[in-house]
Amino acid sequence: MVAEPEGPEDRKPQSDEAHSAFAPPTGLGQPDAVDEDPTTTSEFAVPAGFAPEAPGEPEGSAFAPPRTYRARHSPPAFTPAQGIPMVRLTKDVPWQDRMRAMLKIPVGERPVPDTVQKQDDAGPAVPRVLDLTLRIGELLLAGGEGAEDVEAAMFAISRSYGLDRCEPTVTFTLLSITYQPSLVDDPVTANRTVRRRGTDYTRLAAVYRLIHDISSEETEVSLEEAYRTLAEIRRNRHPFPGWALTLSGGLLAGAASVLVGGNVLVFLAAAISAMLGDRLAWLCAGRGLPEFYQFVAAAMPPAAVGVALTLSPLEVRASAVITGGLFALIPGRALVAGVQDGLTGFYITAAARLLEVGYLVVGIVVGVLSVLYMGLALDAALNPETAIHSVERPVIQTLAAMALSLCFAVMLQQERDTVLLVTLNGGVAWVVYGALADTANVPPVAATAAAAGLVGLFGQVLARYRFASALPYVTAAIGPLLPGSATYFGLLEIARGDLNAGLASLSKAAALALAIAIGVNLGGEVSRLFFRLPGVAEPSERRAAKRTRGF
Repeated sequence: MVAEPEGPEDRKPQSDEAHSAFAPPTGLGQPDAVDEDPTTTSEFAVPAGFAPEAPGEPEGSAFAPPRTYRARHSPPAFTPAQGIPMVRLTKDVPWQDRMRAMLKIPVGERPVPDTVQKQDDAGPAVPRVLDLTLRIGELLLAGGEGAEDVEAAMFAISRSYGLDRCEPTVTFTLLSITYQPSLVDDPVTANRTVRRRGTDYTRLAAVYRLIHDISSEETEVSLEEAYRTLAEIRRNRHPFPGWALTLSGGLLAGAASVLVGGNVLVFLAAAISAMLGDRLAWLCAGRGLPEFYQFVAAAMPPAAVGVALTLSPLEVRASAVITGGLFALIPGRALVAGVQDGLTGFYITAAARLLEVGYLVVGIVVGVLSVLYMGLALDAALNPETAIHSVERPVIQTLAAMALSLCFAVMLQQERDTVLLVTLNGGVAWVVYGALADTANVPPVAATAAAAGLVGLFGQVLARYRFASALPYVTAAIGPLLPGSATYFGLLEIARGDLNAGLASLSKAAALALAIAIGVNLGGEVSRLFFRLPGVAEPSERRAAKRTRGF
């Protein structure tokens, strides 16, 4: 069967849905197709001739390290609204001033250092640099240096060997330092504990010279040379033997007894009793007794000799003997260091140092009071009426003050070329105190603070000119100003049962001690503010500690 062809009426759509609204009408030809650009896909496409933007880096972790970050070529950081203060670090000033200024600046605002010492191509040996820094800081802290100066020294060492992002920390017996190569690298931390402390200002001066050589551009000190020099400093013997220290302690007590009105007999008695106390303290130290009991033992012989002279028919100032012995025992060095740490913002270290001073003073009190109680039981004529009065002997007292400072310098194991300077500084301090207290009738506390401020000023100037520590020029010079007589009067009144008068006298002694410490620190700060070294245009800036008054 053959199908019939379809006619026109057979090709008509059955409904309107079979037609598209855009279909061409019947009888018209199909329009030719337009060749479109296959790359043009959107009206927002980049016009021809313009380079498209580079694809951005994928967003990753906030702790992912930037690809191009380097410590010396860091990307620009956000500048706070108040701006970043300009830092001027003159290279001619002592390294102490430069490092103090740097430590007060946040890590991100510190200028990039110029590495002083040469390094290998691989960069600085971080563990060895940190170890050397801690060993030098240990010697300084064990020698009695303040926490601020120890931190400045540690920062100077690490910065000189190329470790610029370092944070040293000092807390009385613990030293630590943290180095972070960049903001995104893991930090490296090392610490060291100071187990033993000793007074040797010759060693302290040698360490300061080593730090000056390392931080100076004129000298090249490799890590191995620095380790070798540090080992030699540790092995060096003290400039004065043990018998010289004992003899100096006796002469110091004798000079102090003359300073408060004693005669030749009192001088000899005070000297002999102080030497006995020193030997007794060395015996206790050899048996491993704590320092507290060593001070108890050292304070008993001067008090016993004073009580014996009171019971004897000799007419002497027995109280001057006890006072002279106390001068050699009062921990003036630790007191000055503790107050200095507190004034510079190291409150934990300051509290620990002052607590140590308190324990040592309590040891002295226990030693003296135990003997005074026995003396009163034996009806010894120990009363304040026969105690020390102000004796106007300016020439003799000035010579005694200078001799006292000289003996203190020997006991502190100072370098021999500094002994004469500190002796003169102690004589000037006593002259100023006598002129204010005796001639101008200035209260003793104010006169002591003024004299101590002058000592600190002269000591800091000498240290800055010689690029050394100020301790050798200050500690021995404040010896004549120590409150030995006020301490003895307070202990005597407590032994006699007059607690109010005793505590009042001990409070006066504490006020005098604080006046000494604050005066020394203030004198040092004045020298840094107003005294300039030759060739230095202007002094280095050092930011103060953050204010803590609520804003």
